[in-house]
Amino acid sequence: AVVSTQSTGEREAEYLRYVKEKVATAKSDFRQLLKEIKCVSHKSKETLRGPNGDSHMREIRQFLTNDKRGLVLDDLPEDRDRILDEYLTELEKFGPPPPPTATRPAKR
Repeated sequence: AVVSTQSTGEREAEYLRYVKEKVATAKSDFRQLLKEIKCVSHKSKETLRGPNGDSHMREIRQFLTNDKRGLVLDDLPEDRDRILDEYLTELEKFGPPPPPTATRPAKR
């Protein structure tokens, strides 16, 4: 038999730290996935408010379900939806990305 020197309280605290770390990683991975979805842009929030909002949300959710990073937060739907909304709001606020030529020096 394995003898543990940790008390039950210490094991619980360690487990809670582990879970907290896993959730933080899952949220970070989810944010990264959102950045990789091509149909999500600075216009997405406006599109979701319009007549094509439902179909656009279905398109976004389809991408999320095709990647494990999109499924990890299924047990935390409020967090997942909040992160998605915050990301779309941020994109809308900052507008279109700069053209590639604006960020790379010209090759000569």
